[in-house]
This record gives sequence, C-alpha cells and structure tokens, in this order.
Amino acid sequence: MTETRWHQVSCGCGFVTAAPVPDDVPDAPHYGPNLAALGVYLLVYQHVPVQRCAELIRDVTGADVSTGWVSSLLPRAARLVEASNLLTTALLVFADVVHADETCANVAGVKTWLHVACTDKLTLFTLAPRSKIGADAAGVLPNVTGTLVHDALWLYRGFPAASHQLCCAHVIRELTWCDERFAAELWPAQIRWAIAEMIKVADRARTEGLDHVPPEWLRRWQVYYDSGVQVGLGHHPVDPTSVAQSKQTNLLLRLRDERADYLRFTTDLAVPATNNQAERDLRPIKTQLKISGCHAAEAGAKNWLAIRSYLVTALKHGLGALDAVRSAILGDPWMPPLTIPA
Repeated sequence: MTETRWHQVSCGCGFVTAAPVPDDVPDAPHYGPNLAALGVYLLVYQHVPVQRCAELIRDVTGADVSTGWVSSLLPRAARLVEASNLLTTALLVFADVVHADETCANVAGVKTWLHVACTDKLTLFTLAPRSKIGADAAGVLPNVTGTLVHDALWLYRGFPAASHQLCCAHVIRELTWCDERFAAELWPAQIRWAIAEMIKVADRARTEGLDHVPPEWLRRWQVYYDSGVQVGLGHHPVDPTSVAQSKQTNLLLRLRDERADYLRFTTDLAVPATNNQAERDLRPIKTQLKISGCHAAEAGAKNWLAIRSYLVTALKHGLGALDAVRSAILGDPWMPPLTIPA
C-alpha cells in the first residue's frame, strides 16, 4: 500500500498554496487486488448483496469502500476471466459427455432464462431466451458431437450432431406422479423399478471395471420396461380425434419412441443416467436469487454469470475460489488445462 499526503496552507489574505499532486495518484481512493478479490468473492461466490458487501469489507478490513466501488468490480473481473471462459467453451465442444439445463431468473423485473453447459470439470453459464436459439447462444451445444445429457425439453432435440441421454431422474419423477394419480395401475411403478434397476446394473459394471454391461444383466429389466410401456398405452391409448394427448400418454409415447435415448447409459458406461451434474451447477443460482434478489440489469447479470462460470470451473479442478479470483484480478486468470478427449 502506498500512502500519499499533500498539504494546503492558507495565507491571512485568503490565498491558498497547495502541494502539487503527483500524476500517478488517482483522483479517488484506489484499493489493491486483495480487497478487490475479496469483493468479487463475496458478490459472486458467497452471494452477498452489494450494500452488505461494502459493510462487511468495512467492518472486517477498515476500508470504507462505497457501493459504487463494489459494483464496479464485476465488469472488470468479467473482462479478466473472458479468456478462461473462451477456453472452457472450446473444451466443452470436444467433451465426450456434456450436460445441459436451464432455469428461470428475474433480471430487471423481467423473467429471464439461465442456461448451463457443463461436465464434471467444466461449467459455462449463459443468459438467453428459453428457445433453441437461446440454447445455441453459448456456442457449445450446436457443436457437440459426443453425448448430450438433458431432460426431454424440446429445445434440446434440435442438435442432431450429438447423441442424447434423456435424464432418468426426470422421468422417474414423472412416473411417480402417474403412480400417485393412477394408484390402481401397475405400469408406472413397474417402469420406474426397471429403470432404477438398470441404473444399478450399470453402476455395478463400472465398479467391476467392465467396458460394457453384459446383456444378460439387462434382459429382465428391459422386458419389464417394454411391457410396462405396452400396458400403460393400453390404459391410456392415443386419442386419434385430438392433436393434444394427455400427460400420461405423452410420457408413455416418449418412453416407447425414445427408448434408446433413455437407456443409452446401458450401452455406453461413460454416459450417466441422470442430469444431476447440470442441476448441481444451477442450484447456487437459485441461492443467489433467494439471498440477493434479482439482478438490476442484464449487463450485470451477464458479468455475474461470466465470473461464476470461471469460479465453478476452477473449483472443479481443486482451486480455491478466493485464490482463483485473486489470480484474475492480478491479470493472470486461471486457465482450465488442455486435455485431448478420449
């Protein structure tokens, strides 16, 4: 820290003589990288609102920072992590398995959508509409040639270059709803049971170091799956007089027509059965909204998400959040390691 003092003296005639201010002294108080890193860390990683962040810094460090200074940290930090996020984007494109999901947020009082594309080592958040164009916005999903793990939302079906794994956790929840709604019918519980057992079988194959699931381990559960769908459609057949079908009929048709995408995890052990990775990455976004409320402007939300992308990716590689922020503030942002996809 450099402290500069210059004095003024006033003559009895009223003339004021002042020491010249050095050219390298800023007009306003200038805080160093450690304090700036702390501010960004509190805002983005600990979800502290701007006003409380300024108060916390003052109480803990004695620096009487303004809310304006705290707010100015995010645009600066977002620019500094841009190169790291660009590399993350490129690495996601070449990943064998990519998870995708979205959630709603409030930006300037308007319902907005946050998208995530991630792996167990990479995370990228994007603010975009809930549409295929919005899912394209980060530049990841249109270029993925591996397996895309997602729920059955229509906007993810428009990426033919990728294989697809539909989230089994989502469909199990749908089957539970059907089980509760149609308690006298056995098909929802049967299909749910079959999927759960196939997940266990795939986990067992991984644990035993196998490169595939032996067909005999799956045959019984595949029969239960297929027969459950057939029986379900017997209870809830397609209505030929209507374009719109019931929720349970649409679910059964999806389980029948997209069977290979629901069960891809049984033929490729590198593919997980659920989209839990994307949901885990999105969960802190909801925490932010509960603690700090909505973002006041779209630009601020995008800056926050850019820094969050950088931090989550760094954390997945074992780096501490505050250390990662400090590296960026010092002009040397952490970069995800370059790896060649298997």
